[in-house]
Amino acid sequence: MPAPSAWRTWRWMPVSDAWHERLASARDERQHQHRWRNRRVMPSATLDFAGNDYLGLAQEPRVQNAQAEGARRFGAGAGASHLVSGHLGIHEALEAALAEWTGRERALLFSTGYMANLGVLQSLADAHTAIFQDRLNHASLLDGATLSGARSRRYHHRDGDDLQRLMARSTATHKLVVSDGVFSMDGDVADIATLARVSRQHGAWLMIDDAHGLGVLGGNGRGCVEGVTSEDVPILVGTLGKALGTAGAFVAGDAALIEHITQFARSYVYTTAQPPGIAAATLEALSIVRREPQRRQQLFQHIDTFRREAQLLDLPLAHSATPIQPLMLGSEARVMAWAATLEQRGISVGAIRPPTVPKGEARLRITLSARHTEADLDRLLEGLRACQREEAACHA
Repeated sequence: MPAPSAWRTWRWMPVSDAWHERLASARDERQHQHRWRNRRVMPSATLDFAGNDYLGLAQEPRVQNAQAEGARRFGAGAGASHLVSGHLGIHEALEAALAEWTGRERALLFSTGYMANLGVLQSLADAHTAIFQDRLNHASLLDGATLSGARSRRYHHRDGDDLQRLMARSTATHKLVVSDGVFSMDGDVADIATLARVSRQHGAWLMIDDAHGLGVLGGNGRGCVEGVTSEDVPILVGTLGKALGTAGAFVAGDAALIEHITQFARSYVYTTAQPPGIAAATLEALSIVRREPQRRQQLFQHIDTFRREAQLLDLPLAHSATPIQPLMLGSEARVMAWAATLEQRGISVGAIRPPTVPKGEARLRITLSARHTEADLDRLLEGLRACQREEAACHA
């Protein structure tokens, strides 16, 4: 409370007004930057080149039926956290299947990928831990490191030499190297072999979040770590809401790691377990991934076709061999104009701007799926040609 002499200059404001001013200030700043985002319901007829359903399993009737049957058998929800009474037989079966698929001793389910990354880093790291992250890592990995209180350094993107230099300066006993497997906004893939080698040299553990690689990359769909043992990648995180088409995430590793996370990850301990219908659907999706490699083959045919045709149009493609195909337009206004033109044609793409990507690197994030047809790709490419024509007309 201010001194009596300060009453004339001190401005009293009701708490509710103070909060409204704070919200209004944040809104005005974001809108002034033309970066205010609006959530919209996507019309059912829209051609989706923005989502992450890489194998088309979200719309697969067998997966949908498994989810419905799982809900009928086990209930619409788990009803409690895993450590109370929410850990059901279907969860146990899914964890065992994920561990076997990834070649790890055990796996642990989380409700979302964000929660998995927060939980792993918060449970493993503290103020005496040194964390080394790729500059383009997902926000959940950056936030997890912040939550842990660890000392965090970010090395240049996919630059093993820079990582080596940073680690050589560290005197921490516990070191953790953290990287996306497939980088979600660029579509390029981490150099797992180099990360593993540098980590070993410095006595560090390596954590890979292969959210966008599992189900897609590798001869058997095991992602960018296929054939890499837990000795080289002790901590593997995967999500279920992308190639597997459902929802949730998991962490895989040896038994001691999983038991530690079970005990100490707050985002695991203090949240309701995944709905059992989702677990049942994921088990079916995983079975399809393993039995039907033609889905991945179809997806990579689409990637080859799109890149070949886009290069003929002289579109500014990034260097990506994954389903994530960014068009590097640079200008935020240009990105929004192209996205609007495509939307008018019933096509949805990701319009990605800062702060999601660095300033000057705005892009269209185009994602391909095995569910797309050749006609869908033709329609997308024609839409991109229309964007070029409209832009040329404006500059004429």
